[in-house]
Amino acid sequence: MKRFIGVDLHKNSFTVCYMQRKGEHDLKTFRVSPEDVEVFKKTLTKQDEVAVESTGNTGYFAREVKGSVGKVRIINPIQFKIISESVKKTDEHDAITIARYLSKGLIPEVRMRSKEEAKLASLIGTRDKFVKLRTTLKNKIHNILNASGIVTSKEMFGGDKALDKVLSMNLDQSDLFEIRIIVDQIKSLNKSIDEINKELTDRGKNLPGHKNLTSITGIGDLSATILLNTIGNVKDFDDDKKLAAYFGIVPRVYVSNQTSQYGNITKRGNKIARTALVQSTLIAIRYNHYLRRFYLKLKTKKGSGKAIIATARKLLAIVYRTLKNDWVFEDFNKFKLAAATA
Repeated sequence: MKRFIGVDLHKNSFTVCYMQRKGEHDLKTFRVSPEDVEVFKKTLTKQDEVAVESTGNTGYFAREVKGSVGKVRIINPIQFKIISESVKKTDEHDAITIARYLSKGLIPEVRMRSKEEAKLASLIGTRDKFVKLRTTLKNKIHNILNASGIVTSKEMFGGDKALDKVLSMNLDQSDLFEIRIIVDQIKSLNKSIDEINKELTDRGKNLPGHKNLTSITGIGDLSATILLNTIGNVKDFDDDKKLAAYFGIVPRVYVSNQTSQYGNITKRGNKIARTALVQSTLIAIRYNHYLRRFYLKLKTKKGSGKAIIATARKLLAIVYRTLKNDWVFEDFNKFKLAAATA
């Protein structure tokens, strides 16, 4: 008999609700350990469905139990706020709630990554944190110099030589001491980011679809790696609209009676991937006549910000069709496909 199993997963333990179709249920608690996970797996059958909220160790848990049940559903915690906003907040209550919603087919899901995809996503995330930290430190140098009456630009600290030049400025010793510490950290981050970029580029070249995406003007090796890691299997998306919604690059829709209004984009998807898409779009606008005309036409009507987002949405549709049809462009500007190889 099929059961609906809700799992409230924590760092050290997980509480399980085994629910029958009629709502009858049993509760058990296990430790997050290889031994207890094996014990839990022995309570499962191939007819069961399991639902667990997405947390830091969900990937490990889902991969462990996947072969023991009919289906593992990973819950989108943003959409499934019934648990986090629950007045009665206990592990048992949360597990029961998950099982009940699972039995009614009301679980909002996120896709489960493979172990390799998860590791690549982790490295991409580490790079993003380093880049943001580097920007914060550069801004700190700008602030110190501006406080001394020295006007600076964003491009001023682009490389190690430019950073060394800052240390030769006529500043008081207190400012020079602080800037020297910051410069050392920025140089270290530069080295680490370069290493990560190379690793991501090397790994990305082995991803299905890498050659397809890098044949599109504006999308380089690094951006292709980030986009492919986010998209996964493009066949999971019925059309480019579903992919755009997954990226969070579609507008919010407000419906009241017979009136519909469109707001800003939802931003519910992967922020790093959305940033990579926009950055690729900015390059594509410069070098691709089709996308540039599209952008300029919208810019006059809606302004540059909305025009860039709309053009990014257009580029994502091209990405979708390119992957879906296994296209490789010989000349993207003229939308000329490369000859098929045997």
